[in-house]
Amino acid sequence: MEQPLFLTLFLIFSIGIQFVSSHQESGNWHCETDEESRISAEFRPGVVTLDGHADDWDNIEGFEFSLLPALDPDHDHEYKGGKMTVKALHDGKDVYFLLKVDGEYVYKKGNDNNCPSVALMFQVGESATYHSMGGCKQSPDACNKKTCRGHEVDIMHFSIGNAIPGRLYGGNPVDNRDGNGGDRFGHLVDLYAWSPHCMNLDGVSSTGNDTSAQNDWRGAWWHSSFSTHSGYSEEDSPYSTKGQKGTFYFEFSRTLRTMDRLQQDVQFTIGQPSKFSAAFWYPEDGNPWHGSGHYTIGCDWVPLDVPPGSSAGIKVVSRSSWDAANGFAFLLSVVSFGVSFFVAYWVHKKNAVSFQPIDL
Repeated sequence: MEQPLFLTLFLIFSIGIQFVSSHQESGNWHCETDEESRISAEFRPGVVTLDGHADDWDNIEGFEFSLLPALDPDHDHEYKGGKMTVKALHDGKDVYFLLKVDGEYVYKKGNDNNCPSVALMFQVGESATYHSMGGCKQSPDACNKKTCRGHEVDIMHFSIGNAIPGRLYGGNPVDNRDGNGGDRFGHLVDLYAWSPHCMNLDGVSSTGNDTSAQNDWRGAWWHSSFSTHSGYSEEDSPYSTKGQKGTFYFEFSRTLRTMDRLQQDVQFTIGQPSKFSAAFWYPEDGNPWHGSGHYTIGCDWVPLDVPPGSSAGIKVVSRSSWDAANGFAFLLSVVSFGVSFFVAYWVHKKNAVSFQPIDL
């Protein structure tokens, strides 16, 4: 196994421990869902640029969620920094997401657990539950694509400790060439899971790797306290002053459909809803995030609609254009017929020879 993949898997293992520890529940699971929670990824082509900036999302509607502890979704213990606003859209080819979270600026280069982190999770298998990340009951040494079939969830996780603000991370030719969902440059990784105990990079499994997989996600991050908008480089770290009040922005995109044949990616279909959730980690009070620092936007799946473009608008425009064309053609035909009749009459009159009787 190549060193970059080994390091990526090590990071995944570390994250896995965080997920697992955050799911060691102390009592019976209790969930009060918000029936109004729903995200619509409207058809809005050519609107946003994937750069971490949120200005181009101003006219896109979103939904504001309270961030509740993953283990105990109690509003008394919600994230004290503010809410998370989730927005989405699609352009017929790709789907885009924006996560907006208020929070004082904190960043420590090379240390993911001392930086904010986010994740998106989607239902893949029909039996996959939000609770327990798919809900497969198999033990870590027994979970596989056969014993946990139907419990697959798709996860995108972005840890920004090595990611430069405004720069694009995720799928890249180097890691995709190795056939897995890793990202050795910015740690925006593509994962699948059956439970918190059974999670891997796309294409990686305990029974053998499949090199047909790849990281299909792209993303960038930003914070409103940044004074430079032309671009940062690694030498500019930590990019802003610790404790600056403001807002974190995380922006992502992925194709609606992927080349996945391993049941590890969610496949979005225009006109059909999907189920998803979002999570947020934050190093509160200067402590690295772990377990209790894992907040989510709810305690169950949130519906995600991917509606088609406005067929009504297209139909009206098409009918109007057709009516105008027909009307013009009819008018032209009438004028042409009139001109033809007049010309024929004029020629006939000019060439007509009057009858002269001949005397014999």
